[in-house]
Amino acid sequence: MKHNNLFLGAGALALATAAAGFGGGYMMAQKTDFPAGSAAPQERKVLYYRNPMGLSDTSPVPKKDPMGMDYVPVYADEAPASARGERKILYYRNPMGLPDTSPVPKKDSMGMDYVAVYEGEESGDTVIIGPEKVQQLGVLTAPVERRMLTRTVRAVGTIEVDERGQYTLAPRFAGWIEKLHVNTTGEPIRQGQPLLEVYSPELVSAQQEFLIANAGRQSLAGGSAVARQGLASLSESALERLRNWNIGEAQLERLRHTGKALRTLTITAPVDGVVLEKPSVEGMRFQAGDALYRIADLDTVWLVAEVFEQDLALVRPGQEAQITLDAYPDRSFRGKVTFVYPDLSSQTRTAKVRIELPNPDGLLKPAMFGTAQLAAVEQAPVLAVPDSAVIDSGTRRVALVALGEGRFEPRELRIGRRAGGFLEVLKGLGEGESVVTRANFLIDAESNLKAALSGMSGKTAAAVEAHVHGDAAGADSSVAPGNVDAHGEHHSSGSHATDKGNAALGGRDSHNPGSPPEPQHAMPDGADSHGGH
Repeated sequence: MKHNNLFLGAGALALATAAAGFGGGYMMAQKTDFPAGSAAPQERKVLYYRNPMGLSDTSPVPKKDPMGMDYVPVYADEAPASARGERKILYYRNPMGLPDTSPVPKKDSMGMDYVAVYEGEESGDTVIIGPEKVQQLGVLTAPVERRMLTRTVRAVGTIEVDERGQYTLAPRFAGWIEKLHVNTTGEPIRQGQPLLEVYSPELVSAQQEFLIANAGRQSLAGGSAVARQGLASLSESALERLRNWNIGEAQLERLRHTGKALRTLTITAPVDGVVLEKPSVEGMRFQAGDALYRIADLDTVWLVAEVFEQDLALVRPGQEAQITLDAYPDRSFRGKVTFVYPDLSSQTRTAKVRIELPNPDGLLKPAMFGTAQLAAVEQAPVLAVPDSAVIDSGTRRVALVALGEGRFEPRELRIGRRAGGFLEVLKGLGEGESVVTRANFLIDAESNLKAALSGMSGKTAAAVEAHVHGDAAGADSSVAPGNVDAHGEHHSSGSHATDKGNAALGGRDSHNPGSPPEPQHAMPDGADSHGGH
């Protein structure tokens, strides 16, 4: 009986111990789940809350998106190394590669975040591409060096008559045209060649006065000196009158020799040339000063070309020019710039340039179209790069400088003249540097793409810290950056659970904010197992 009591006592003790152990295990299990569900938010620091759909939208305090989904907390131990402050942010650069930086986080006009540049990195604008990528892109470089730039100025114009070789035949007396010896336009003539015969009463009268005075002087050869002098003066006056009417010496000599006035007068060509205009016809009456012929010498012609305003500095008198015409595509003609006109057309923004051309064969005809090429050579070597090395966006010009080992640095340039496939560099590059001449657009596109992706990936740690410690406190003074409990209280209405224990302890389903909360487990001491939840 005593042994039975002892046995019963030992069994009771074992049962009590087992019960105590079960209770203790239950309590230990509850305490083990407690830190997983409730103590975690107090031990893990929340940096910010991100958009549940992966958008680049963050918040320093718990909030919901337009669909009613809770923003997801991002803890300090989950943030990248740069966000934990392991690297110092120097500044933020434009995500599209523009020369714009900011000391604080900001967005560009398209809503993209500026990209952080950390201490110890190269320049924030440096593009780094692997060797394999460089070979795939087919990158080629060229040195920046000094060279003589030869630029060809192209200008179009028309062939015109040399103004110095034009002549208009206009008699100085009135009369009638008796006969035309040259009766067609365009006919070539030689100096002294008869052109037409005219009748003029004034001309006949002047001849008779000369003959009378000349005959009286001869008859009074033995008379008084006063009489001889008077007749000589009369004869000379009549002769001078004929000369003033542009009567040639040959005709006057024939008048002296024959002693007979001619009814008609033959007018000859004053110069060599071509008849450009012939308004005269046989039987026509003309007045003094009427143009009967317009003659031009076409042995030398002009090409009057239109040069654009920006090219005028490259054109000067004495410059050689090469002329091509549509009429003779297989030939070229050489000329020389003789004059640059002083005025500029306000409509076309061009100035006229006169180019003198020899025309011994008469191939160049007035009103023909021609194209002139003027070679303008710089007086001294200038710093230049191939024009393919410059990326022109319209507002700025950039070249990619090859730094070696797959590193490329964009440089903004100020350029000068363009000539022969090269561009003069006034500022931005130094002699001896290498610039990318091929695949530079691909490198620029790759750098912009990387910057865009980096800008879309979210805010940097410095921006987050500034936002949390500044804007968050200002937006809601009850939520302090370091007060995890405050964050937990604000987040209790529907934050995403980060631990399995949180879901097991009855937190609201983060993917279904409208679902009712699970019953709360009670701790033995009467405290809620989920803190703010």
